[in-house]
Order: sequence, then structure tokens, then C-alpha cells
Amino acid sequence: MEKFTLINKASSRIKVFEPFYDSSKNPSIINAILISYGCVLKESSKPVMKGSRVESIEEARKECNKLLEEG
Repeated sequence: MEKFTLINKASSRIKVFEPFYDSSKNPSIINAILISYGCVLKESSKPVMKGSRVESIEEARKECNKLLEEG
């Protein structure tokens, strides 16, 4: 799985989904997804990331599908 980014229609909010590897276990197995979220202040600037959380793969998939349906 690769890292991917979703931006809303107004280009003001951003979510980044990327694999989360548990270093205490087998590092080649993805067991969760790190979701970082933030906002875009200006089109010409980098987004300001406000926070992140780790979700199970299934929960992250549900959230991603919901966001894609909303546009």
C-alpha cells in the first residue's frame, strides 16, 4: 500500500492515509493505517497538519469510502 492524499472540493481540508508499521512486531506487516489531517491556508503554501491518529485497516477503509462518496 502506498501513501495517498484526499483533499475536499473547496481545497481547504486534507487527509493523508499511509501504512502504519508496528516496530515491535514484524516490520514488513501493515496492521493499521496512520491518518493525518490538516488544513490548507493558501493554495501556494504547504498544508498545516493539525494531528494524526492510527486506525485499523477496516475503519480507515470505511472512512476513506465515506469521504470519496461525499466528494
